Amino acid sequence: MDGSPSLLQALMENRSTLVKAAARITGCHSRAEDVVQDAFLRLAGAQKISLPLKARINYVFRIVRNLAIDHYRKQAMEQRYAGSEEEGLNTAISGATPENTNLHQETLERVSDALSQLPARTRYAFEMYRLHGVPQKDIAKELGVSPTLVNFMIRDALVHCRKTVGQLHD
Repeated sequence: MDGSPSLLQALMENRSTLVKAAARITGCHSRAEDVVQDAFLRLAGAQKISLPLKARINYVFRIVRNLAIDHYRKQAMEQRYAGSEEEGLNTAISGATPENTNLHQETLERVSDALSQLPARTRYAFEMYRLHGVPQKDIAKELGVSPTLVNFMIRDALVHCRKTVGQLHD
């Protein structure tokens, strides 16, 4: 599968016109450049096609037009389903009542208190694993203990936190 030199040549010779045509569809010169680049890549990977000169140019224009329409449709769909960042900032969180916020704050305070009651090494292992996502084997290496011991420290810390938070809700 090697690209048809005649189709690639037709694309290169009409590049600026193709970009303008794609820009009319996409509404953006930069996206139009992307469309023409996509057309180039598609033609470079295509099998050789022998067409008269006029048909080659029409074929290349049709590819660019179709790709531009695809880009436009994709962009329109993304805009339909994705709002702006500002819209996201103004969205109310479901269940975000003052009571829930207060309950969550109390729970976080209880967890913080529970963690402060743990031995420093256990607290460190728990925080590194649960909050920072550090793998247990790396924590074990850093602390100079076995990964199994790190697993037990994390489990013990979690059980202690659950027990402490459970007392809050009882």
